[in-house]
Amino acid sequence: MTKSNNQTDTILIVDDSPQNMQLLEAYLTAAGYAVIGAYDGLEALAKLEEDERPDLIILDVMMPGLNGYQVCEKIKDCHDTSRIPVMMLTALTEIDDKVKGFEAGADEFLSKPVEKLELLLRVKSLLRTKHLNEDLESARDVIYTLALAIEANDPYTRGHSERVAEYGARIAERMGLLDEQVDVIRNAGILHDIGKIGVSETVLQKPGPLTDTERIAVQDHPAIGEKICKPLRSANLLLTVIRHHQERFDGDGYPDRLSGEEIPIEARIIAVADAYDAMTSPRPYRPPMSQRQVTGTLRREAGKQWDPDVVESFLELLDDERRLAGHATN
Repeated sequence: MTKSNNQTDTILIVDDSPQNMQLLEAYLTAAGYAVIGAYDGLEALAKLEEDERPDLIILDVMMPGLNGYQVCEKIKDCHDTSRIPVMMLTALTEIDDKVKGFEAGADEFLSKPVEKLELLLRVKSLLRTKHLNEDLESARDVIYTLALAIEANDPYTRGHSERVAEYGARIAERMGLLDEQVDVIRNAGILHDIGKIGVSETVLQKPGPLTDTERIAVQDHPAIGEKICKPLRSANLLLTVIRHHQERFDGDGYPDRLSGEEIPIEARIIAVADAYDAMTSPRPYRPPMSQRQVTGTLRREAGKQWDPDVVESFLELLDDERRLAGHATN
């Protein structure tokens, strides 16, 4: 949770030397920070189990029992504490020691003896970055909640985005995409239709054909979604997928009429997952299509509306799942 302006940042100092602890505490409290201390790694990890976690950890490297590298690894490997910035302090001067600290997940490295001004500048920088990231994460949570809330109000699309996210991730895994790309696809699946908040419900739920004006309004939703999601952290590729999930492989889609490999592979995958779920779900203007109709449409439009490699991978995935389901019932 992001701190308000009148809340004090709390810093956990982990150092087995009482003299070092007192010096750091004096510097930091004089600068307006709240300080808690731990004299070894186990005590520090125990304090991190408490409800009120620190905003920053200053961690000595050379300590009895668990050393600073080991403590840092445990902090960064734990989901609940991984985003707390860690500054490691050491009298060691070899570059390999600093490399080892960064490999353990340290966010900053400071050599002893500590200079007060340098310490306070680095602390301020780490905390500013942490709070900025928290603001961006809060924006993400709001946007995700908004996307699912919009969908939940429409009986025809309830659960659609979550299914698209799951289908898309499974296609990506089958095609051997990187884990980072799979994550982008899963997030894009949740958010791909958020731009429909800018389209009238009357249009979205219209049981008959759309007018030209209504069609243009619907085709605006990828660009609107891109604008809504701009506050998201590390969102460049995600924004691209949201914007281009309605492009066609033959270049006749929207909003930018990209074609073929001009369309990011993540967007091409979301396009197939999105179409599959739409076709297999009821809509105001038609009942759900049969599996035979859907697979026939996917094959017929491969190379035209959709990337043929993505379609082939998805159909193979569906065939494998049907076979597995058949074995399970026998």
